[in-house]
Amino acid sequence: MTNGDSASAVELPFGTIATAMVTPFTADGKLDVDAGVRLATYLVDGGCDALVLAGTTGESPTTTENEKLELMRAVLAAVGDRAKIIAGAGSNDTAHSVELARDAARAGAHGLLVVTPYYSRPPQAGLYAHFTAVADATDLPVMLYDIPPRSVVPIETETLRRLAEHPRIVAVKDAKGDLNAGAELIGTTDLKFYSGDDPLNLPWLAVGAVGFVSVIGHLVPGRLRELHTAFMNGDIARARAINLELVPILRAVARLGGVSASKAGLRLMGI
Repeated sequence: MTNGDSASAVELPFGTIATAMVTPFTADGKLDVDAGVRLATYLVDGGCDALVLAGTTGESPTTTENEKLELMRAVLAAVGDRAKIIAGAGSNDTAHSVELARDAARAGAHGLLVVTPYYSRPPQAGLYAHFTAVADATDLPVMLYDIPPRSVVPIETETLRRLAEHPRIVAVKDAKGDLNAGAELIGTTDLKFYSGDDPLNLPWLAVGAVGFVSVIGHLVPGRLRELHTAFMNGDIARARAINLELVPILRAVARLGGVSASKAGLRLMGI
């Protein structure tokens, strides 16, 4: 990689531009591994230095363990030498999350994305115990996924401070949108923050985030790379101009939903 932020990409265990990849299926509902490999190759060729598999956009709650692992192994074989392959290992069941984490580690994943347990609404002590158990289960680096619009319960600032002391909990994908709390944590912990909500990609960079875990990366991976590089090189005007270009796509994805919009867009693009 020759862009201006290549050095930071090498140093970061989760890269800088990650797409939360959809899981392709055939018309009769079977996992389409070949399509997944084509998609992963297109994304990495387009500028992504990381891919999240079996995340929210990958339909993790409704895919089987075998489907998750089959796609992960195929993507690792295809692009694992050029991008970080991050496995979604979250659920609302701690034992299941630990099992997913261990399976991902055995398959060769480079890191774990662990979402806040959904539906059960655990207290902060429960969140701490859950994330710690998953982080203890393997030697892989862990990115926490804070998304109260889906999980209801946020990871509060003090809980994040405590979790930051764990040697393998090194990053946060933020879909909460609290820029003030994020700025404070970026300034006072070693946690690396990633925008987990595409409309806030540029604002998150401004407060110190290192990158994005994106949905619109399916459609414009190169433009996200250019936005990130422009900002990191100090060309704020160019970063703002690129961000403005992306607003119609952001609105379409918000209206249609990330999975549907991504799959429809990819189909129209012939990918």
